[in-house]
Amino acid sequence: MTGILVLEQSLNGLQFGLMLFLLAAGLTLVFGIMDMINLAHGSIYMIGAYLIASMALASGSFWLGLALGMVATAAIGALLELTVLRRLYQRDHLSQVLGTFAILLMSNEVVRMVWGSQPIALNPPAALAGPVELLPGFSYPAYRLFIIAVGLAAAGLLYLLVTRTRLGMQVRAGASNREMALAMGVDVRRLFTLVFAMGASLCALAGGMLGPLLAVQVGMGESILILAFVVIVIGGIGSIRGALLGALLVGVVDTAGRTLIPYVFERIMGPDLAANAGPAVAAILIYVLMAAVLFFKPQGLFPAHG
Repeated sequence: MTGILVLEQSLNGLQFGLMLFLLAAGLTLVFGIMDMINLAHGSIYMIGAYLIASMALASGSFWLGLALGMVATAAIGALLELTVLRRLYQRDHLSQVLGTFAILLMSNEVVRMVWGSQPIALNPPAALAGPVELLPGFSYPAYRLFIIAVGLAAAGLLYLLVTRTRLGMQVRAGASNREMALAMGVDVRRLFTLVFAMGASLCALAGGMLGPLLAVQVGMGESILILAFVVIVIGGIGSIRGALLGALLVGVVDTAGRTLIPYVFERIMGPDLAANAGPAVAAILIYVLMAAVLFFKPQGLFPAHG
């Protein structure tokens, strides 16, 4: 185990955590403000990745495809909220889970009909295809550094939006006390639509950023949706600050666990047992983290007050 490997895995964890934040930010706002469990969030992430990949391929430009895909996904998210999800706000959580899970399944089939069952390629920009030497003897992919920069910039802009704008004030009021915000004259329906569209665009951004690293394929939203829910439970429902901290914790713990635990097990048990036990223990590490956080802070690290 060398310092170079630790640094590399730390950067990988930071990159993964920031992409999880883009997913969890929209999800925690929807959950915190609308009091709605939205399992369709993963399908929006998938659709956004497909739209960005298709538009990038058609235009020949990754940047144009990313911008157009984000706008298109935001429009799809707003349309979904206006036509379907608005009917679920007053239902109980079981109805919301069943309804949005149905949307998730239908989205998978729609994507399969439109794009087919085979994964499609999304190539990174040519300028970011090579490595960057950060330290003597240590090079890191330029595209992963770009993902880290985009994630940090998005987190900063979202923080300014939530804390320094009128819309952000309404979002925070809705997350803390929706009834009082409504009584003070906030157009809650319009706020819900804007929040959902913003969350959809962040999903698309995450899908576009991760597309060159992961396969753009049918069903890609399910596994990452589970991680997004873990993030908002750890951070605190309705809290942007909690979503960021929770995402970074999950990203670093998951990445470090998949590297360090097999290494430690190999030293203790030998290579044969470690090959089976190491990945299994690493896979459940973030759920152990979630259980530990909830044991000491049942509402998460930074719950929205209300």
